[in-house]
Amino acid sequence: MAKKNRKNVVYSTNPDFNFDYDEDEFEETLPPGEQTLYVSIDRKQRKGKEVTLVEGFVGDPDDLKELGKMLKSKCGVGGTAKDGEIIIQGNMRDKVCDLLVKEGYSVKRKGG
Repeated sequence: MAKKNRKNVVYSTNPDFNFDYDEDEFEETLPPGEQTLYVSIDRKQRKGKEVTLVEGFVGDPDDLKELGKMLKSKCGVGGTAKDGEIIIQGNMRDKVCDLLVKEGYSVKRKGG
């Protein structure tokens, strides 16, 4: 059962009381031409293994997952898309940059 996030109320004895619930509001997804994505290689807290990190996506989490799925399938590797970033296993920075540019995103390489 999903727990609902109640706003500013712990308990009420009033049977007619209506709780205010937190709404999960997401930003509307910007078109690819208006977004700048940052692509970098990350090794921190991954036991020395490299991953390609894509940050800076503005929009709905479903659109982020869709973009992550496309990148994973084109690169032929695993990964994840959550918390506003896409993680692709391995050092795929050049390939990911090329794929994002073809999709119409503005891409900046971050790091060395």
